[in-house]
Amino acid sequence: MKVILTHEVSSLGSAGDVVDVKDGYARNFLFRRGLATQWTKGAQKQVDSIAKGREVRAVASLEEAQSIKGNLESKPVTVPAHAGKEGRLFGAVSSADIAAAVKEAIGADLDKRKIEVPTPIKSTGTHEALVRLHPDVQAKVELNVVAG
Repeated sequence: MKVILTHEVSSLGSAGDVVDVKDGYARNFLFRRGLATQWTKGAQKQVDSIAKGREVRAVASLEEAQSIKGNLESKPVTVPAHAGKEGRLFGAVSSADIAAAVKEAIGADLDKRKIEVPTPIKSTGTHEALVRLHPDVQAKVELNVVAG
């Protein structure tokens, strides 16, 4: 099934791309989360408008993304979490928690869907996360998870 991505999906592409995926994946994941719409001849106009909008924002957002990257990589971000006596967390640190901690630390609004944590963070200490700020700019963020 051909679909038009309306948001960036890490394994498929970015907004405005036309990709071919399996029917179940499109119906059960992409459509339900609002990440894609079904491709039709009339929807091609939507693809063109998304691509045009992306080009306009790309130059300004690249410079902004590089400055945010410098701020993120310069110092660790402290993330408070509920923890037990031995440092194990009750649950795990989510990407929304990381986005809130980054906003508090440097004042940058990050989309939680652009934050990738390689392994679930379930203990206090130092961890790393990857933030996709722009298709050309990715920042590694050092996270200091503390009991709080």
